[in-house]
Amino acid sequence: MSFDPDRPRYDQSTFYGRLRHFAGMTDPMIAFSSTSELMKASDLMQQCRAKQNPPATLEELHRAQCLYQSAFHPDTGELQNFAGRMCFNVWGGTMLCGAMMIWYKSTPAVIFWQWANQSFNALVNYTNRNAKSTLTTKDLVMSYSTAVSGALGMAIGLKTYFAKKQSSPLAQRLVPLGAVAVANAINIPMMRQNELKNGMSVTDEDGNTVGISRLAAAKAISLVVLSRNIIVAPCMILTPVIMEGLNKVATFRKHINKLNIPTQLALTFVIYGAMIPIGCALFPQQNSIKLSTLKRFEPEAYEKLKDIKGDRVYFNKGL
Repeated sequence: MSFDPDRPRYDQSTFYGRLRHFAGMTDPMIAFSSTSELMKASDLMQQCRAKQNPPATLEELHRAQCLYQSAFHPDTGELQNFAGRMCFNVWGGTMLCGAMMIWYKSTPAVIFWQWANQSFNALVNYTNRNAKSTLTTKDLVMSYSTAVSGALGMAIGLKTYFAKKQSSPLAQRLVPLGAVAVANAINIPMMRQNELKNGMSVTDEDGNTVGISRLAAAKAISLVVLSRNIIVAPCMILTPVIMEGLNKVATFRKHINKLNIPTQLALTFVIYGAMIPIGCALFPQQNSIKLSTLKRFEPEAYEKLKDIKGDRVYFNKGL
């Protein structure tokens, strides 16, 4: 029986392979797995690492691997907090994105839900951080406060602008997307600012750590920001469009008080839930950068890496 607990089940060089991998990791149905089940999965992975051949079928090992990857930090092996796990993200994101789109007319509601969303995002970012990178309490506070400020500034600014222009209800419904996109562009780089300042570890094609690179960190963080915004954009664009269409249907409009909130939440759950594994799979987790690019833009790093095996270095971009 061939099974490697540290090797993904599916080919990570293809989008489809990565999609299947992340669909398992982010499956909202495993978010509520019991702690005992998670610890059992962890024990199985440790036994496999120790070459002890545990009494389990290949399917049971794959299931345990999926649970382990969904709940334990890849750097430390520690059990992550429940709300910060990627498998819980569908539930948390649905509630918060849904709330931002439902209560978009009231300024106090806009402020509250943007604050709640950025608090949740900060928790997710902290939970899934690169544990090898030093992160102080000051860094966390700075990241959180700037993300909240950016989100609130964008949300209130757009809301005020569209109100003055007497824009269509659909345009006003899209305000939360602008705020979330700006906040992601602030929160994630701030959370990983030490990687931008000091560089992140890079490896050769055999997985040996060969140095550090700030350019690799910049690429990794840019890809994560892009993928996070791609994850959230479809539900925050399509849901308002669909709701505007439904509001023109007489039957729906007649029962709008009962159907409005559950319909928006259901749409958000389906679209947002589908986009999480897609967004995570867009770019390879083990990403790379060419030495020729380092030579051009980061010559200091290049001088230390130019003699390594291969023509590029590799790094874990994060989620």
